[in-house]
Amino acid sequence: MADYYETLGIAKNASADEIKKAYRKLAVKYHPDKNPGNKEAEEKFKEVSAAYETLSNPDKRRRYDQFGHDAYTRSGGGANAGGFNAQDIFSQFFGGGGFGGFEDLFGGGRHADPNAPQRGEDLRYALDIDFEDAMYGVDKKINVSRYEQCDSCSGSGCAPGSSKKSCSRCGGSGVLNLSQGFFSVRQPCPNCSGTGQVIEKPCPKCHGQTRVKVTAPLQIHIPAGMDNGSQLRVPGKGNAGVRGGANGDVYIITRVRPSEVFEREGNDLLCEVPIPFAVAAAGGEVDVPTISGKAKIRVPAGTQSDTVLRLKGKGAPSVRGNGRGDLHIRLIVETPAGLSAAQLEMLEKFNASLTEKNQRMQKNFAEKAKNFLRGED
Repeated sequence: MADYYETLGIAKNASADEIKKAYRKLAVKYHPDKNPGNKEAEEKFKEVSAAYETLSNPDKRRRYDQFGHDAYTRSGGGANAGGFNAQDIFSQFFGGGGFGGFEDLFGGGRHADPNAPQRGEDLRYALDIDFEDAMYGVDKKINVSRYEQCDSCSGSGCAPGSSKKSCSRCGGSGVLNLSQGFFSVRQPCPNCSGTGQVIEKPCPKCHGQTRVKVTAPLQIHIPAGMDNGSQLRVPGKGNAGVRGGANGDVYIITRVRPSEVFEREGNDLLCEVPIPFAVAAAGGEVDVPTISGKAKIRVPAGTQSDTVLRLKGKGAPSVRGNGRGDLHIRLIVETPAGLSAAQLEMLEKFNASLTEKNQRMQKNFAEKAKNFLRGED
């Protein structure tokens, strides 16, 4: 273990003032806030702190001069005896906050003005709407729980007829000067929270908080095209500001209930439409729903299930107002069920009349299966 005098770079007959000056110079040089991530500097800082803790105490220094480090190790102590930590010197100024007060300790620390206007907090509100409301837009009236400026004290926090007075602890300055040795620290006054003033008689309605919580109605317009999870900002309708600060905003988060007819992907819509077997085979027109009304589509002859047809510009509107998406129609060929004996007889005759030309998919699959099974022989 290095000699404490060598650690601080001083002579053994150094005065108390020389010890302080040496320590301060090295503390600034090796402080962790100035050497982030540097383990070597952190260890060096602990060493100089331990040396200063011992040599700055006359009794500890006298024992150290007589026995060296053995003055502590013999009794299981040492410069770190009793749980000494390199942060201890700083924590007495900053309430145990570790190294976080470096800027305040050596000058240059900045603090926000506690008397400056403070903007109110933003609020978020989840709003459930129907799919149709998301497509066409809708006006809604909701109730929002928020803080408003107390009308009894006009936001001062003082009871009617009273006012704030200068803080007796800091003399109205809002800060306290703490010093010990060569350390000098300025910190916000805890009695007035750094404002320099205290409320003598709190307002009975807001209890000195300057704001009261209310539930207020809010009329909003949901524009067409809002999707599930979309966000709408309503400016100035959030919590009231403090000390003349602006109000916060309200953010409406939409939760769109699913449609029984459409699925949405971005601004495109998908709709599954069942069509008769006869129409799929011979071709024809079928009616399909769109968000702007009924439309007709042409089904080509020989259409198979899962064929997708597109209706351009028939999808969801853009919330920004720049056009609409497309509507994709997935055709599902419906196989007749519950046929009567007469219908089955006609179907058998029809089926017997079919050739490979009429059923190319079956022919192609049969050839693939035949080749596969031949490979197993």
